[in-house]
This record gives sequence, structure tokens and C-alpha cells, in this order.
Amino acid sequence: MSRAVIQAGWDDVPHISDEMIERMTKGMAPHTADARRKGIPSLGSGAIYPIPEEEVFIDPIQLPDYFHRAYGLDVGWKKTAAIWGAIDRDSDIIYCYSEHYRGYAEPSVHASGIRARGAWIPGNIDYAGTNQSDGQRIMELYENEDLNLIRAEKAVEAGLLEVLQRLSTGRLKIFKTLTNTASEYRIYRRDEKGKVVKKNDHAMDALRYLVMGIEHAITKPVETTFSRPAVGDSVAGY
Repeated sequence: MSRAVIQAGWDDVPHISDEMIERMTKGMAPHTADARRKGIPSLGSGAIYPIPEEEVFIDPIQLPDYFHRAYGLDVGWKKTAAIWGAIDRDSDIIYCYSEHYRGYAEPSVHASGIRARGAWIPGNIDYAGTNQSDGQRIMELYENEDLNLIRAEKAVEAGLLEVLQRLSTGRLKIFKTLTNTASEYRIYRRDEKGKVVKKNDHAMDALRYLVMGIEHAITKPVETTFSRPAVGDSVAGY
């Protein structure tokens, strides 16, 4: 408890006026201006999703049962991440409302946490297999845990563009309670050669799988019961 991190931005400096802030931020990209003014870590031009956090992360809201749900799942030994989303088909807005973020655990442990959100919800899964047979075995391990799984669409650039378009148009919102997702969002970037930095990006991968597989989202199945009529009871149509 001997260390602390305190974020400070221009709004916290008494001698910097609103006019000075406006002048200093003129010509800056929105995400850069937001980082400088509020002291939020940012990666400048290297950011893959250069959309200010306040436009993406929202306070949790009540999600109606008729919203269709799905999740994206990125499997690995060092870290396994899943993000659940509910889509309003009328407005085409996806609300990311829950996350699973844990490392160094067996599939049964991860599956238990996933089932707790609803075993009926379909998941778009990717796996960190070293080859096709290894990956197939990993998927089978999770399917044996009674999860409803679909192979994720792994086209990286197409997925990044789809997520960015949704973020840019306000059709992808993330609850502020998804703290691990928020942490990765801030540092998700490309290197100087334009390649995605594959480090601390498990939640971002899960988010991409969710968005690319949102057509598989469903509502909770309605449970129905059927009882056979007793002997002597009349049955319509007979």
C-alpha cells in the first residue's frame, strides 16, 4: 500500500483556462485530445479504436429479455476471455454487458463461469491451438462442458473494421463494469509496421468474435411442458 497512481489532466490544473484548452486541442484527433485533457492513457495514432471512452463505455442499463444474446470466446492457457453481448435488432445496437477474464485454469473452470451467464447463449469460439488437430481437441473439451459453441469468424482486418464501424456510429456500447475490457481497449494498438500488437488483447479478440458472429445471437428458449390427458378426458379434434 506504499504506491498509488493518480491521473491528472488539464481540467485539474487551476491556471489552465478553457480558452487555453480549446487552443491546445485544436487540430488534435478526438482520442488524443481526450487523453491529454483528462489524463487517460492513450496510444495516439497507433490506437486501433480511436474512439473516446465516454462515447463507448456506459453505465449498465436493464436489458430486455427480447434482446438477442451471444458471446465471443478467446481461449488460451495464459488467459481466456469471453464477452457477452445483447443486440437490439430494431436499432442494431450491441450492448456488451458481462465479461469472463481468467488465466491458468482448466476448461471446466472457464466453462463453469460461462454457463453461469446462461448455458443456452451461443458462443463464438477461437482457440490458441498450435495446429488444427490441437484446436479441434480444445473445442471438443469446451463442447463437452455443455456449451453452445460456434467456430468464430477469424478474418482479423474485416473484424476490426466491423467493430470500428459500430463504435464510430454508436452501435456498440460496453458497460463500464467490464473493467478488463476497458483496460485492453486503452492499449489496443498497431506497431510501427501497422501490425496488431498481439499482447494483452484477449478481450479485444473476444469482442471481435462477438461482433462478427452476432447473427447467431438468440433469445432465451421458452420452456414448455406437455401433459397427457387423463383417460376419459376429451381432446379437441377427436
